[in-house]
Amino acid sequence: MGRVAIVTGGSRGIGAAISVRLKEKGYSVAAIYGGNVEAATAFNAETGIPVYKVDVSDFDACKVGVEKISADLGPVEVLVNNAGITRDGTLHRMSRESWQAVIDTNLGSCFNMCQCVIDGMRERKFGRIVNVGSINGQAGQYGQVNYAAAKSGIHGFTKALAQEGAAQGVTVNAVAPGYVNTDMVRSVPPHILEKIVDRIPVGRLGSADDIARGIVFLVADDAGFITGSTLSINGGQHMY
Repeated sequence: MGRVAIVTGGSRGIGAAISVRLKEKGYSVAAIYGGNVEAATAFNAETGIPVYKVDVSDFDACKVGVEKISADLGPVEVLVNNAGITRDGTLHRMSRESWQAVIDTNLGSCFNMCQCVIDGMRERKFGRIVNVGSINGQAGQYGQVNYAAAKSGIHGFTKALAQEGAAQGVTVNAVAPGYVNTDMVRSVPPHILEKIVDRIPVGRLGSADDIARGIVFLVADDAGFITGSTLSINGGQHMY
């Protein structure tokens, strides 16, 4: 059995690509999902990767989920915090509920999941954590004050936790994807999507595999001298 890796939001889109890539590299992967049971069941049937339903915005649920995964697969040595939601709207129209839901799911989940695995990683003197940020956490985006705040917070969280874990062999990095060809991006009206692609120097949307390959690199045993970094995978759209 390879190292045990958890991927939150791991059964769809970018998360599914991360889970599959890690499995191909020999990791024993657990894919956490939030609510889409049908998609998670189909993903499990197709890939053989075990799936676990966990509300990552709830600390107690994360604790129970990590304990279950550890009992099933072994101690967690790799964590990819990929889970995220959007509740877009300009600030003057945004409800408190829409703000809080995005903060709790996108940023709060990083605390919840990391807190549940960090002691074991420190004790074993090995750990790899990758937090998935966003180009919109680096550059901002109209109508996404909640999402941009959460993703920007991930980048600061990553740098601080990297300093705490470094001496114990625990690296903490972030990946900041640009616009990726997922269901969410494909739902953007074509005339707007065309304008987005026009602003990407390489001339295309990213693929989920583009992001997954970067994460596989950062969690490798050989990546022990890389910590506190943010890898921007955005086709040159934002050079940060």
